[in-house]
Amino acid sequence: MNAEDTKAAMLAVAEAMIAAEPLLTDADRAIGDGDHGVGMRRGFLAVKEKLEAETPATPGAVMKATGMALLSKTGGAAGAVFGSFFRAGGQALGESEAIDAGGFSNFLTAGRDAVMKRGGASEGDKTMLDALAPAIASAEGSDDLAAALAAAATGAENGVEVTKAMVARFGKAKTLGERALGHPDPGALSLALILRAWSTWTKQEN
Repeated sequence: MNAEDTKAAMLAVAEAMIAAEPLLTDADRAIGDGDHGVGMRRGFLAVKEKLEAETPATPGAVMKATGMALLSKTGGAAGAVFGSFFRAGGQALGESEAIDAGGFSNFLTAGRDAVMKRGGASEGDKTMLDALAPAIASAEGSDDLAAALAAAATGAENGVEVTKAMVARFGKAKTLGERALGHPDPGALSLALILRAWSTWTKQEN
């Protein structure tokens, strides 16, 4: 996946996240203040605007541009978390001219480390990390990028389901205690949607 491909994939992700605003709003309304969907829509509208105006030279640069747009426009904790995720993942890709399965795994791992450092959360705290950790584990060992993406998306979706049985330790949901049980974490849901949209685009292009 070269820079042009990565740009096209991130534009497809942006479209999916913009369309997912009602779903994410409902998920956040159940355990938060209901603004996650609006914030993610605003952030990915900025991603779309930025990428439609230019094509960064490398896949890593595409991801860093995506992260910067999210960081500047999403707002709140989601902007910091997803902005950091894409920026750190882009940095891990370096100057490579293409993303392969190994590069994708490095992207996810670097993104996870940045999110943990930024927010202080860990797996099991009912955050996006609970979708990201199984995504990383599921993608490991694959030699094919499309297969790695599909596995990561499925892993993340499984992680979203697991968050329903968790009591939140971060954010607004923390104040709900056990009342947050039965509801997925909106950040985990966002990550799963991002990976599924990326995977779907890749399958269609192969």
